[in-house]
Amino acid sequence: MKNILEYLNNSANKYPDKIAVIYEDEKITYMDFNNRCKSIGTFLCDKSEPCKSIVTFMEKDINSLSSFFGIVYAGCFYTFLNPEFPESRLKEIVGVLNPSIVISDDANIELAKQYFSEIEVVNINDIKDTPIDEEKLSFVNQNQIDYDPLYVNFTSGSTGVPKGVVISHRSVIDFIDIFTEEFNFKKSDIIANQAPFDFDVSVKDIYSSIKVGATLVIIPRKLFSNPTKLLDYICDNKCTTMTWAVSALCLITTFHGLDYKVPKNVNKIIFSGEVMPLKHLKLWMSALPKTKFINVYGPTEITCNCTYHIIDRNRDYEEYIPIGKSFKNERVLLLDENDKLISDENRVGEICVSGTALALGYFKNKEQTESHFVQNPLVDSYIELIYRTGDLGMYDKNRDLVFKGRKDFQIKFQGHRIELEEIEKNISLIDEVVRCCVLFDEEKSKLYGFYIGNIDKKELREKLKVNLPAYMIPTSLDQMDEFPLNKNGKIDRKALFAIKRSK
Repeated sequence: MKNILEYLNNSANKYPDKIAVIYEDEKITYMDFNNRCKSIGTFLCDKSEPCKSIVTFMEKDINSLSSFFGIVYAGCFYTFLNPEFPESRLKEIVGVLNPSIVISDDANIELAKQYFSEIEVVNINDIKDTPIDEEKLSFVNQNQIDYDPLYVNFTSGSTGVPKGVVISHRSVIDFIDIFTEEFNFKKSDIIANQAPFDFDVSVKDIYSSIKVGATLVIIPRKLFSNPTKLLDYICDNKCTTMTWAVSALCLITTFHGLDYKVPKNVNKIIFSGEVMPLKHLKLWMSALPKTKFINVYGPTEITCNCTYHIIDRNRDYEEYIPIGKSFKNERVLLLDENDKLISDENRVGEICVSGTALALGYFKNKEQTESHFVQNPLVDSYIELIYRTGDLGMYDKNRDLVFKGRKDFQIKFQGHRIELEEIEKNISLIDEVVRCCVLFDEEKSKLYGFYIGNIDKKELREKLKVNLPAYMIPTSLDQMDEFPLNKNGKIDRKALFAIKRSK
């Protein structure tokens, strides 16, 4: 395979009348979905040269998903932008991409024209019925290779400027083929999409579904503020698969959603993004005793994930949940501070990854690309790039990788080197604590602890003294009703800092 469109064409040919995508009350079959994508692609062929950027600016739904495949039919690559992003960030990203065209919809077309006044903006509802030109689409496809970019997702940059991670067709194909085989995705699966379309967790939902001919159920974003309606939606659609961020799963258990309703059709839950609090995992496992639970790990730059660990219901995970072993065709290395290979147990090093799934680098950012995608220091006879994740890990006695935090989460406080994750782990072990987060204010040299739970600050502080030295107990502890979340469903640490500094 050289192009992800082969997934779509194969499924459309095999299952033309099967429902491909569901969003609220709208459903579309594989044949109709593929035709809509071809129509969009036919229109875009006259608007852009191949291998150029095209932006989708709308809420995630069937239209936005069809725009992705339409963009690919035109030989281009897509970037999804959420209309609720700050205007300055949107303009910054579009300024980097310099897209050929912006695709929007009825609800966002005027905003798109306002924000991107120097770029042509089209309404998807005006182009999705364009007469299909198979000859034109075939010509474009014949000239594509698997190394061509498929999408660019933007992550926050250490300098404050967003970085665009460029992912190729071959990287997605390589990963999805292995991912769907390893976890036994089938055409009978109904996949509940939680992640935003600009977050690479959604890549697993979209392309796993399209590859095997499953049904993708796009969950409206508004439901994540109402756990009961969220569960109703999952249950009503008989979803079988949840590839979700940890925070989204914890949202349901934090508000006792499983006491209201259990999604009994779910046979596998694949979680990632943050360390899963064990008490929340146990609640899910208790509610779904026959469901398979899998912890996966990996940054955007290596195309979704590079390691996984299938939860063993007979194992004690009180100390940690491993991130596990590498997926096929991905080499995961631990390197020490001198770039020497770590192979023994309980030694912490930086997690580095090589293989086909690596990104092509950062879009128009040669300096950052060369800083993070580097020659494997263990190889001097040929080119083998590795991606330096900045994450720390170690091997346990089972040769499973264990996540040990970020390089930049290791702080020096009162003369001691501290991992913030260690403090968070000890806070989360306290029964009354539901969730927690710890931040370090370098300017003021203070540790800030935030938690959700039925325990007051004084009692929490006394309990922390049992396992933590005084220098590891947060300077202040703030009880929260809920945590602010970023667009990817993770705890928004910047927002927490802002809350603290406003007091």
